[in-house]
Amino acid sequence: MLQVQSEVGKFDALRKRGTMGSKAMFKWAKTVTPSHVEQLIQAERDINKALLIFDSATSEYANGFKHDLNTFRLMISKLVSANQFRSAETLLDRMNEEKFDVTEDIFLTICRAYGRVHKPLDSIRIFHKMEDFQCKPTEKSYITVFAILVEENQLKLALRFYRYMRKMGFPPTVASLNVLIKAFCKNSGTMDKAMHILREMSNHGCEPDSYTYGTLINGLCKLGKIVEAKELLQEMETKGCSPSVVTYTSLIHGLCQLNNVDEAVGLLEDMMGKGIEPNVFTYSSLMDGFCKAGHSSRARDLLELMVQKRLRPNMISYSTLINGLCKEGKLNEALEILDRMKLQGLKPDAGLYGKIVNGLCDTSRFQEAANFLDEMVLGGITPNRVTWSLHVRTHNRVIDGLCTINDSSRAFQLYLSVQTRGISITVDTFDGLLKCFCKKRDLQKTYRILDEMVINGCIPQRELWSTVVNCFCDQRKTCDALKLLQLELMS
Repeated sequence: MLQVQSEVGKFDALRKRGTMGSKAMFKWAKTVTPSHVEQLIQAERDINKALLIFDSATSEYANGFKHDLNTFRLMISKLVSANQFRSAETLLDRMNEEKFDVTEDIFLTICRAYGRVHKPLDSIRIFHKMEDFQCKPTEKSYITVFAILVEENQLKLALRFYRYMRKMGFPPTVASLNVLIKAFCKNSGTMDKAMHILREMSNHGCEPDSYTYGTLINGLCKLGKIVEAKELLQEMETKGCSPSVVTYTSLIHGLCQLNNVDEAVGLLEDMMGKGIEPNVFTYSSLMDGFCKAGHSSRARDLLELMVQKRLRPNMISYSTLINGLCKEGKLNEALEILDRMKLQGLKPDAGLYGKIVNGLCDTSRFQEAANFLDEMVLGGITPNRVTWSLHVRTHNRVIDGLCTINDSSRAFQLYLSVQTRGISITVDTFDGLLKCFCKKRDLQKTYRILDEMVINGCIPQRELWSTVVNCFCDQRKTCDALKLLQLELMS
């Protein structure tokens, strides 16, 4: 142990002195063992430095040292955790070259990592690579890959893989049938097949467990089939299968979606009476139900209860409550909750900002709304394909509002910001800006906005043309007025 601590100290000293470049090698004591290397790699959080330790130990092969299965397994695990898959597979191939009996768990570590980053086809590739290593996959490997495919909605491929598993001689088990049920619960067209498997499981010597029922209840709730879901809940309890917090949450969420909030509250009390503590998702689902029913104050009480129970509200919790408060016109409370959310380190997204901005516009608090739009920009929230229309609506609404209260300078400032970010300006917003600056007798900005309006293909109506021309005539800008008139005739 003392020798390992000494090696760690030397490694840290080299790191602090900056002598550990990408090609530098760590100098070991006279005797180095796989356990030394394993402990050093385990203690190192920086993946590049962990790999350097591994490579430095490799350089000791000439002195009789050799990596064992544990050092390879640990290094591969660290690499895939850091999404360095190519390096991990290189080590896997090297194990084959060094005649290691590579165990199934190493392959599954890589398979699961590919599943985590949504690359199910690579999970299958690694699974089949086991053959090259003369490592025969067990049922565990088949079910792991099958579950990854289902989780990633590769349902046709998943069912084909399940048939391949059966062809290879693996009989149905509770674990494999549970994954198959989950696959059929993914869409409404195959829900009946999922229920059929439940009824046939006993014939295969497989008794449904809590996960089986929980998966089916979740699938039924997503389809709005709450009556069938509640019947399954009763059935599972009569068969001695205890519902989990996830199962109860699925039902509570489903009831809230159908506006059966009182029944959802009853179910919450029932689960708590059985000693099952609600989680953040349970509370968030019930908060959503309260807000949809116009009871945002009760939703806020739930938020306080979550905090008392030392549960950290998430983005869904806060967004749900803020939306509910805004709908009920409780804007100051919504802003207070938004501040609490920020203090927790959660950043509002475009949708949440949109709710706040629209709430402020509903109460003619346009300057505050403009400030929140500026905050969005500072927070790096920019329009994308999903949020584009939201950005257009909110920005145009705020500019229109600023014009109606004659805050021309703030309206023009926001207008320039919108233009630099390529957000579309509507005809109504252009009209509002022109009327606002005509009223202020600001000819320079009037002319600029009119010019950009025409360039954007928005032609002012005759009444607006008259307002602009009269504005220039009043300021004795006859030539400019004539130019505008000529522009009207050309358009």
